[in-house]
Amino acid sequence: MADPALNFPPELLLKAQGICVVFFDVDGVLTDGGLHYTETGETIKRFNTLDGHGLKLLQRAGIIPAIITGRDSTPLRLRLAALGIDHVHYGTEDKHPAAEQTLAALGLDWGQAAAMGDDWPDLAMMRRCALACAPHNAHVEVKAVSHYVTRAKGGNGAVRELCDLLLIASGKYARLLEETAR
Repeated sequence: MADPALNFPPELLLKAQGICVVFFDVDGVLTDGGLHYTETGETIKRFNTLDGHGLKLLQRAGIIPAIITGRDSTPLRLRLAALGIDHVHYGTEDKHPAAEQTLAALGLDWGQAAAMGDDWPDLAMMRRCALACAPHNAHVEVKAVSHYVTRAKGGNGAVRELCDLLLIASGKYARLLEETAR
């Protein structure tokens, strides 16, 4: 099998080694940040299948995806259930305590955590993580504290970029790629 086409700077891969849990925001990270309302007032969200597959690959590699979001909706719950994501905090504007709860439940610390956010409510959590990441279209203050800003925008493959980075850093990317290509 050929070597994977992806590569990241060595210093970024070193920073990403040892990550066991990744905290993700939803709006602006797993979605493009737009809110679409039906006539009845229900919120509709668009999710990217590349991001979803990346989250599944993280789980196969033993890296836990956790969601901390300020919103709650049926479409979001359905999508996260379909992806098999167990660690979720809905309707949480203060994300730092929610992340602390998840770390305690998993027996992990901030040095084993990564986070991806796009706006101010994500900052407290991102500043504590070993690896902070932002989508390309994140707010400037979030980009400023990030170790990595993706080429892709939120809802358009940004989550997958972070997943791929973590899989390469963990040494499991090539094996998962080979298993999938069989």
